[in-house]
Formats: sequence, C-alpha cells, structure tokens
Amino acid sequence: MLRTLFIGVFLWLYILVVGPPLLLYTFITRDPDPIYWAGVKGVMFFVCAVGVKVRVKGLERIPPGVCLFAANHTSSADAPAIVGAIPRRIAILLKESLFKWPIVGQAFWSAHFIPVNRSARDSAIASVEKATEALKGGQSLLIYPEGTRSPDGRLQEFKKGAVMMAIKAGVPIVPMVCAGAHRVMEKHSLVIHPGEIVVEFLEPIDASKYSLEERDILNERLRIAMGGALPPDQRPAGLSS
Repeated sequence: MLRTLFIGVFLWLYILVVGPPLLLYTFITRDPDPIYWAGVKGVMFFVCAVGVKVRVKGLERIPPGVCLFAANHTSSADAPAIVGAIPRRIAILLKESLFKWPIVGQAFWSAHFIPVNRSARDSAIASVEKATEALKGGQSLLIYPEGTRSPDGRLQEFKKGAVMMAIKAGVPIVPMVCAGAHRVMEKHSLVIHPGEIVVEFLEPIDASKYSLEERDILNERLRIAMGGALPPDQRPAGLSS
C-alpha cells in the first residue's frame, strides 16, 4: 500500500503543479502535445519510482502514418505501460466518468481523448463513430478490444468496435500485447507490487483489405495474433498450450 500511497500523493501534486499552466497553454495554442507528453512521462516516472519496470519490444513493427493500436487489458497498471510504450501521441476511448475528475478530465479533453459510456448502447455507438472520424482525420488511437479488464489476466472475447473502426477508416491495426501487469496490480486491488511489465508490438494488420461483412474474420485474426503472443497464463483457454 505504501507504493500506492506514494503514487497517489506525488502524482496528484504533480498534476496540481503542472496541470493548470499546461491547460492554459493548450487553450491558447490549441497544441495538445505538451499536456499529453507531460501526462504520459509524469505517470511513467512515478510508476518506475515504485519498482515497476516496463520493457518494450517490436517498435520497428509500427508502420508510419495513422494506426489503430489494439491492446489487451488486465490491470490498472497496464494503461501507463501501454500508452507510455507508444512513441506517438494518440487518442484513447476512455470511460466517461474519468472526464469528471478535476484537472485530469480537462486534460483528457485537451488531448482529444474520447469519452464512452459502455452501459448506454446509443452513446457507445456515437463514441465509436467519433473515434472513426478521428482516425479518418489523421489521429492514431488506442482501443482495448475486450472492452473491459480481464478478471484473471487471460485474453477475453473481443467486441467488434475496434475492427469496424479500422475497416471504416481504412487504417492498419497494430496489435499490442501486455504481459505481467496483472501481477503488478490485480483487478479490484490497490496494492502495487514491484515487477516487470512487457509490452510488445506485433505485425500490423491491413484492415483496408476487409469489408464490414468480414469484420468477424478480422476480429478473430486479431484475437488469435494477440493470444498467440501472450505468455501461456494469459492466453485464451483454447490457446493455453
């Protein structure tokens, strides 16, 4: 709990000191880069300070241009590791409630993150459409195809929103796998354990070669690629051996 308390206290102090002037700068210049990178680098600093090491593999597989990054989701600890591993500014589909946090919520808006309310179908569809338009407009995005955190670290079934966005926008999907985050911080737990999180970028998949009628085929291809690259204890049950 001491590691969690350390991050909680010092991260909020960092936000209070750095956040307001960067929000003002973003409002004046309309440039989201400084507030985005200040947030990413700040969170990564505090994560590393409590004994969590992030190792990144496969950066050379990321194609130039706009991409939809798709990652597995097992823990609150994987979010900073995954976002910190991506070497370009991205937008993210985030839970709508997170945008209500003081300073942090305004920073999410400033960085062009997109709120989504998964419990309201029409609202969720509207968020996916907004994200698709952002992709078409040249903004790379990160999405978790499972839709929520895995309860046991294993890859779960995928929703179809990610592949539909990529097909409609005609952009490549870059599969990402994150291993070890569920041991650093378990779901529904506030305890942070020191350890290593490995983030790997896999070979991109050209979604422009698929039609909307083939979305299930693309979705399964994406899930098999990610499942096969995970360690045995995080693979789907059918791929565990």
